[in-house]
Amino acid sequence: MKRKKVFYPKARPGAPAPPGAPVTDPRAIAAAARTVSIDLNAIRGESKMRQGDRVRIQSGLYAGELATVESVVGGVIPAAVIRTDAGRSRRVRAVDLVPAGDETQAPSPPDASASPE
Repeated sequence: MKRKKVFYPKARPGAPAPPGAPVTDPRAIAAAARTVSIDLNAIRGESKMRQGDRVRIQSGLYAGELATVESVVGGVIPAAVIRTDAGRSRRVRAVDLVPAGDETQAPSPPDASASPE
């Protein structure tokens, strides 16, 4: 007995796209565009950081705040336990910390006796 030929109907305009076809749904496109980036320089860390150093946090929960290093934790990605000036404590990757430098010193008030003439 001869097999019957399979009939494949022509695609209609407005029909849903078959699986594996390019997606036109904006939500699906946005979800596919979200990618994770890995900072490969994070392993480098800041080897000069010591306990008691003043640092500024570059990114994360307390970004932009000044803090004091309470302990340095080694490992694949070096980290430090810091305490912010507001009294909050957190573990932060060492690559996200920069030395605070001179900005930790409060500016002295202008001398009242010196007046411009």
